[in-house]
Amino acid sequence: MSTSPNLDALRTHIEGQRERIFRDLSEIVAFDSVHAEPGHEEDAAGAAEWTRQALADAGLDVATHPTVDGSTAVIGRREAAPGMPTVLLYSHHDVVPAGDHALWTSPPFELTERNGRWYGRGAADCKGNLVMHLAALRALEDLGGTDLGLIVLVEGSEERGGEGLEHLLQTRPELFRADVILIADSGNAAVGVPTLTTSLRGGGQVVVTVDTLRAPLHSGQFGGAAPDAVAALVRILDSLRDEHGRTVIDGVDCTRRWEGEPYTPEDFRRDAGLLEGTQIMGTADDAPADMVWSRPAVTVTGFTSTPVAEAVNAVPATAQAKLNVRVPAGLDADEVMDRLVDHLQAHAPWGAHIDIEVQEKNQPFSADSSGPALAVLRRCLADAYGAEDAVSLGSGGSIPLTLALQEAFPEAEIALFGVEEPQCTIHSPDESVDPTEIMNVAVAEAAFLQAWGR
Repeated sequence: MSTSPNLDALRTHIEGQRERIFRDLSEIVAFDSVHAEPGHEEDAAGAAEWTRQALADAGLDVATHPTVDGSTAVIGRREAAPGMPTVLLYSHHDVVPAGDHALWTSPPFELTERNGRWYGRGAADCKGNLVMHLAALRALEDLGGTDLGLIVLVEGSEERGGEGLEHLLQTRPELFRADVILIADSGNAAVGVPTLTTSLRGGGQVVVTVDTLRAPLHSGQFGGAAPDAVAALVRILDSLRDEHGRTVIDGVDCTRRWEGEPYTPEDFRRDAGLLEGTQIMGTADDAPADMVWSRPAVTVTGFTSTPVAEAVNAVPATAQAKLNVRVPAGLDADEVMDRLVDHLQAHAPWGAHIDIEVQEKNQPFSADSSGPALAVLRRCLADAYGAEDAVSLGSGGSIPLTLALQEAFPEAEIALFGVEEPQCTIHSPDESVDPTEIMNVAVAEAAFLQAWGR
C-alpha cells in the first residue's frame, strides 16, 4: 500500500480548518479537567461531554462509559465494511493541575496565541491530540471517507493512573478490538521532525518515610548526637546517584545504551532548559538518550519535613519523600521496584526506621515497528512533513494503556505519535503547542486512514 494520492487535498482541507481547530482547542482547554481532584468534578464532566458531542458531530456512534476510578471514557465508532480492518485512535481529555497561575504568562484555561504558538493547559497533552483527530476525521469525511472501521477512544484519567480504562478493557474488550492502534499522546523530536515513538518507560511511585525520634528535640540540648531524620533521608536519597549524577539501584543494570536515533547533548540542553553552567548528568561517555530512554531513573518529586517558615531550633524526628521511578523497556518493573525497596532499606543510616510504600507500578512498553501498517504510517508522516523519512525515538514517559492494549490484542500494530515536542513543556507552566504540528500530524493521520482503507 502506498500513501494517499490526495495528500495535497488533505493538506488544503486541514489548513483551511485552522480557525475551527483553534476554536475547538479553546473550548476543550477551558475545562480544568483534572481527574479525582476535589472541586474539579464539573470541569471533568464538562470535558467528557464536550468530547462526546465533538465525536457525534464527526459522524460517529458515541457512548460514554463511567469507569471504576470515577472517570468517563468516551468511545465513538463506525463499523468497518466487510473484510476491512479497524483502526483505533486514542487521546485523553484530562489534564494535570495547572499549579500556580501566577507562573503562567497568560491564563492557563484561556487558549492564547503568542509568537506563533497556542498556550494553555492541555494544549499539547493531550487536548491538542484530540482536536488533531477531529481535524483528520473531518478532512477524511469530506474527501471521500473510508471503508475502515474506526474507534475513537478518549479517556478521562490518563494523567492519574488510567486504572479505570484498563479495568474497562479487561471487562469489555470488544469496545477496543482493533487491527491498528494509533496512540496520539506523544510527539516529535522537534518541531517539523516527523517521529514515531518506539518505547516507553514504565515505573511507579514510592513514598519513603524516615523516623528517628519520638518527637523533635531541642537542637541545643540534643543536636549533634540525636539522629536527624532529615539528614538520614538525605543520605538515603543521595545513595541513588553516583558522583556523576547517574542513577544507582543496587542489583539493577543502570548502564544500558540506546541503540536508536541519537539525542544530542546540545538538543537535550536546549529542550530541558538547563541553566547556564549546569551539567547534564553522567560523563562524556553517557549519552542523554542512554539516560532518558534506556536506563532507570529515580526523581524526588516531593519532600516533607518542617517548612522553612515554621522552622524552630529542633532536631527533626521524621521526614518523608515521594519518588517517581522510571523503568526502561527491557527491564521488569516489578523486579526493579523490589530492588529499589531493598536498596532504600539497606542504605538507611544510624538505625533509622524506614517505611516504604509502593503506590503504583506499570511495566515498560516496546513497539514492533516492522509491521505493514506502521510502515505506511511512517511514510505518511514523512510525506506530510516533506521529509525523507520519519525518525524513531524512545520516550522517558509512561502510558500504561499501551501495554494493556498490547497484551489484550497481541496481533494489533500499535503506534505512538502526536503533536507534542520539547518546546511544549507539557506538565509545566506555559504549556503550548505549535499549530503547524496539529495540522501536519492531522494530514499524516488522514493520509494513513485513506491509504490503509483502500
